[in-house]
Amino acid sequence: MNLIQVAQHADDLDRASEFYALLLQIEPSAKFDPPGLLFFDLDGVRLLLDRSAPSALLFLGVDNVYVALERLYGLVEIVTAPHLIFSHEDDTLGPAGHDEWQAFIKDSEGNTVGLIAFQRH
Repeated sequence: MNLIQVAQHADDLDRASEFYALLLQIEPSAKFDPPGLLFFDLDGVRLLLDRSAPSALLFLGVDNVYVALERLYGLVEIVTAPHLIFSHEDDTLGPAGHDEWQAFIKDSEGNTVGLIAFQRH
C-alpha cells in the first residue's frame, strides 16, 4: 500500500497556488475550478488544495529549513523557529548520521505546515 493523495484546505486557490509554488519550487500540475481543486505532484504523491478539505498538518521535506524560510520571508508567520529535533544514529526514522531540523509556519491559508530538513552531523 502507498500514499496517493493528501488534501489541505485552501480558501483562495490562486493565493495558495502562488504560495505553494514558491514553497515547493514547482508549478501546480492541475487546477479544476469549479469545483475548486488544485494539485501539486510531490514525487508521485498528489497534494490537493481544496476549498472543502479540512486543515491538515503537513510535514514537507526541504533541503534547509533556514533557506526555505528566507525564500518565504514576509509571506509566512513562523510558528516555531528552526530547531534540532533528533540526531539519527541509525536509519529507523531518518537517514543515519543526520540531524533532523524542523520549523513550523502558517501557510497562505492559515494552515500550520512543518518543514523538515536532514543535515549530516
